[in-house]
Amino acid sequence: MGALSTKHLLGIKQLNQADIELIFSTADNFKEVINRPIKKVPSLRDITIANLFFENSTRTKLSFELAEKRLSADVVNFSAAASSVSKGETLIDTVNNILAMKVDMVVMRHPNPGAPIFLSKHIKANIINAGDGAHEHPTQALLDAYSIREKLGDVKGKKVAIVGDILHSRVALSNIYCLQKLGAEVMVCGPPTLIPKHIQSLGVKVEFSLDKALEWSDICMMLRIQLERQGSDRSVKYFPSLREYHQLYGLTSERLKKVKRSPVIMHPGPINRGVEISSELADSENSIILNQVENGVAIRMAVLYLLASEHENEE
Repeated sequence: MGALSTKHLLGIKQLNQADIELIFSTADNFKEVINRPIKKVPSLRDITIANLFFENSTRTKLSFELAEKRLSADVVNFSAAASSVSKGETLIDTVNNILAMKVDMVVMRHPNPGAPIFLSKHIKANIINAGDGAHEHPTQALLDAYSIREKLGDVKGKKVAIVGDILHSRVALSNIYCLQKLGAEVMVCGPPTLIPKHIQSLGVKVEFSLDKALEWSDICMMLRIQLERQGSDRSVKYFPSLREYHQLYGLTSERLKKVKRSPVIMHPGPINRGVEISSELADSENSIILNQVENGVAIRMAVLYLLASEHENEE
């Protein structure tokens, strides 16, 4: 088996195509493991992993914990979501705690972009970014691309429309990097107020009409409106109302019938049913949303395993 070109997973930007393919082939093996009656392997038996979540998370945290336990790692959980300590102090305290506890790997979610990069410069442990602000969420992008590959055979040449709150989404940015590295074409679609300025510089198409985006795409990735990242100043309105947003950018059966397309439907979750997507479509045959959840465990097992191998090589 090969090795990753990096000792951390800080973002998709730092990975090359060979790294991504290696993660996918490793995930293929682990997918077999998690579908066996005995779902555990002793691969990380001597590794201690700390899950540091400075922001609320249910799905990502559970997925990482399950992946770690399937690999027989020792797991330490820090939940600092309620902490209001400033970034510098919190992370320096965290660094000191990790050094004292002899932790080998850190899975970290933090509201500040760049926090995992900061941490990686101060400790020897391998760092996995589980989401930093509106910056990146690399394991989500990897599991999304892996799910497309599983469903359609390959990512190369596929047309992927990412629809919704692009401005506040770390999933969108990581997916743009990942899908492009694998040869897909990417379009972003949403209200002009939720599309970042100059996003075309990343090589993506921009479309403000969902109908046109659907006519173009093989895969439609719906994102939720990130109200929690839109700031406390509610006088700043990105769109008039959720009802109007749904009328213009909600994915429904009626809309798909009108454009006569049946793209593969994806969503990183959590889903706001009746806002960005109807329940009917979220649960339809075209939806691979539950496949994404299952693949998340296999991808995270692969990342943990490959980074642990890097850790052992250094010792």
